Amino acid sequence: MQMAAPITQDVMTIPRKDAGGLPNLVGMTRETLAEALAEIGVPEKQVKMRVGQVWAWIYQKGVHDFAEMTNLSKDFRAKLAESFQVARPEIVTRQISSDGTRKYLLRIAGGHEVEAVYIPETDRGTLCISSQVGCTLTCSFCHTGTQKLVRNLTAAEIVGQILVARDDMEEWGKPPGDKRLISNIVLMGMGEPLYNLDNVRDAMLIAMDGEGISLSRRRITLSTSGVVPEIARAGDEIGCMLAISFHATTDEVRNQLVPINKKWNIDELLQACRDFPRLSNAERITFEYVMLKGINDSDADARRLVKLISGIPAKINLIPFNPWPGAPYERSDPERIEAFAEIVNKAGYASPVRTPRGEDIMAACGQLKSATERARKSRAEIAAEAGGAA
Repeated sequence: MQMAAPITQDVMTIPRKDAGGLPNLVGMTRETLAEALAEIGVPEKQVKMRVGQVWAWIYQKGVHDFAEMTNLSKDFRAKLAESFQVARPEIVTRQISSDGTRKYLLRIAGGHEVEAVYIPETDRGTLCISSQVGCTLTCSFCHTGTQKLVRNLTAAEIVGQILVARDDMEEWGKPPGDKRLISNIVLMGMGEPLYNLDNVRDAMLIAMDGEGISLSRRRITLSTSGVVPEIARAGDEIGCMLAISFHATTDEVRNQLVPINKKWNIDELLQACRDFPRLSNAERITFEYVMLKGINDSDADARRLVKLISGIPAKINLIPFNPWPGAPYERSDPERIEAFAEIVNKAGYASPVRTPRGEDIMAACGQLKSATERARKSRAEIAAEAGGAA
């Protein structure tokens, strides 16, 4: 039986080399790094050792400059410097919210920009990262969905967001017992991770590597709008936690809110959840549910929701809608959210209401959109208005 091809958009992923022409060691798997070192003349018997040394400098110590890799000979460091680079996305702007949330606008190869958000909490620090420039899914409640998809991010650009945030928070080289500022990663930024699964997988395996960034797989959550054929593969090849961007209890409403539902409907999506590898009471699926006034927030919706997910070890994150300029929806009233949550709770499901974070810097869930795209849209609108006036 012939295996189906992965559902990805790799034609829009750029090569590993940037404008400077040197391959970036960031984002290479251990196997690829071994091949790259062998190609520049590292003897076969030394390759494994050299991979471990370079890996530790990049992902344990956060080093950018080969000259700082002091346990390597000067000649080897010089050879690395002429053959490779250790590059990260460039911080264009960093905004800090009144609640401590940090939003980074990052420039990547080709001049494109993506956003990443750090959310500090009492028991954890969560970094929300992007997997694509823009998004192809056009979810009607999401600001990112109004920005057209440009391309996939490379593994280097995905894991590079973690490196940039650790740089900014000076989190390299701390003793093992120190509390991590970045303890959790969520793939909930710009883009649909399962449309870029190969690069997302490689980046997350780097993040989980015990001799590098060393994040537990259970501290990484991948959120998908429902690319059903790739859900099991994500469980098998990454093994991280799964979140479903659900948001509706009927196909009619979900078709409007999350158009990918027209391709894989609620029944197909929930079956993929039931079949998800590692699914258990200890590793529950999170169903994300944005609360939209008069659209999906009725008592009947709440009762349908718990009936739909019956038998799936799950929790439900209720997300008050985060408005953005021109948004066609309103946030559900607090009393309505509370009533909805009570029905879900009584059915035996944890249903925390997510506290909006970083709203003053447009960093809350569903608000991410690159600044250049916002500016471009504004200029286009200005031009249109000028034309109309003429």
